[in-house]
Amino acid sequence: MQGKIIKGIAGFYYVYTAMGLAECKAKGIFRKEKLKPLVGDNVEIEITDEKPLTGNITRINPRRNALIRPACANIDQALVVFAVTKPAPNFNLLDRFLITMERQGLGAVICFNKKDLAEEGALEELEQAYGKSGYRLLFASAAKERGTEEIRKCLKGKTTVVAGPSGVGKSTMINALFPEANMETGEISEKIDRGKHTTRHAQLFALEEDTFLMDTPGFTSLSLEEMEKEELGACYPEFAPYEKSCRFGGCSHVSEPECGVKDALDRGEISRVRYENYKVLYEELKNRKKY
Repeated sequence: MQGKIIKGIAGFYYVYTAMGLAECKAKGIFRKEKLKPLVGDNVEIEITDEKPLTGNITRINPRRNALIRPACANIDQALVVFAVTKPAPNFNLLDRFLITMERQGLGAVICFNKKDLAEEGALEELEQAYGKSGYRLLFASAAKERGTEEIRKCLKGKTTVVAGPSGVGKSTMINALFPEANMETGEISEKIDRGKHTTRHAQLFALEEDTFLMDTPGFTSLSLEEMEKEELGACYPEFAPYEKSCRFGGCSHVSEPECGVKDALDRGEISRVRYENYKVLYEELKNRKKY
């Protein structure tokens, strides 16, 4: 039987199948091959009991990708959630999230939540800052269930990881998109007591047969510590169309003359917020001590 791992905890893997949620153990052969099942893995299982539904994972199908932090597989995109206010958005942190996704080969959708709390002009400022970033930009109020249908359309047919800082309403958004999330968490909690500690473990929710949403304890590598300054420009997709106009190959877009990116900035075709963040991060990488 085919299925997808939606949660792994204490040596048990919970596999979403056509028959329901199966509690499985992994065959010993995976340990010998030093291959650990990951949340998001598409697997083959053999059923050992139908009531309750239990079995063994016998095969892990080839992965499209695998992330280290958080540990998960076969992710198509990230839904990066920040709040319009309470807390006010930290654009430097938002860009770090987007850079992290770019480096892991994930597409991203930016969602500003709590739009119902926005002061006059706030949404327009955010549109100006990120509307030309190369990412799809959405505004929502998960608590009021406004904008959730548009988010749902972005998720359809994909496995999406939800990322963003604390307090921006990620859990509220997941519950608005998938009210059964609490029920599914409860079902796992009944099977194994440690399952109650949901925030420590990555978990997939099945919105539809081919649409999955991942709740995760968070992306922990936002310091860009393993990155070189020369790699940073490639993580700003809106720079790409203008780089061919740079006089110098390998232009840093900071101090060089005749820079296509800076010319686009002067014409208002690139967000000044994004560009100023780029310069701050470039200097951080340039001045980083290497040991």
